[in-house]
Amino acid sequence: MLMSIAAAAAPKAANPYGLMEALEQGGVIAWTVFLILCVMSVGTFYILFTKLIEQQKVISQGRKVRATFWRAASLKEGAAKLEKNSAYKQIVDDGIKAQEEHTKLTDPVEAHDWLHGSLARSEAQINSSLGGGLAFLATVGATSPFIGLFGTVIGIYRALIKIGAAGQASIDAVAGPVGEALIMTALGLAVAVPAVLAYNFLQRRNKSIAEQLNSFTVDLLAYLVSNGAVRPSLAAAPVAPAAKPAAAPTKA
Repeated sequence: MLMSIAAAAAPKAANPYGLMEALEQGGVIAWTVFLILCVMSVGTFYILFTKLIEQQKVISQGRKVRATFWRAASLKEGAAKLEKNSAYKQIVDDGIKAQEEHTKLTDPVEAHDWLHGSLARSEAQINSSLGGGLAFLATVGATSPFIGLFGTVIGIYRALIKIGAAGQASIDAVAGPVGEALIMTALGLAVAVPAVLAYNFLQRRNKSIAEQLNSFTVDLLAYLVSNGAVRPSLAAAPVAPAAKPAAAPTKA
């Protein structure tokens, strides 16, 4: 009875094949691979959350534009209602500036072509800003499995060296290096999968935002070249129902 209690109270032996033990056995190469994968993982989640916040701001700005902007009496009045430094305000400001600069051109250029080029350039700048950081995610998703594989190769190589030195394939001799190799493979995959998922998810949201920006740019171009005569149909003010004519008095 006392022996069983003492055995239960005794601390469990440390696992000789854990992550830290594998890194210690692998030495400088294993630690280098591990740190590179850690940096890639931290960068992946940092870009994911920062881009989600940035995208959500643009999406919220688009809702406000559809609700208030086209109901303004003029573009400048509508631009004043938009958030400062917002993507839509940048497009409107660039459109107003291009309209004012068109009269200063000495070489005759059609207003439509001039405004279209200016708005397209502004839209491209916003899309380029939204796409910032996605190249890092694509690089991580493509290279991190190979970085983990490099650690795997080194672990297998060390296991073979131990087998050759011992003269036989002992489990005790190769368990450590093989465990290190498998851990490096798992770490590479654990870093690559979130990066690929984040890249595809952010790309899809950027495509949706780009479609909304393009739709707004087309509506703005139509407004500018028509001097305000053409507006999106969603901005049309609701028409009050016509009053019913009064009933004619009946004769007695």
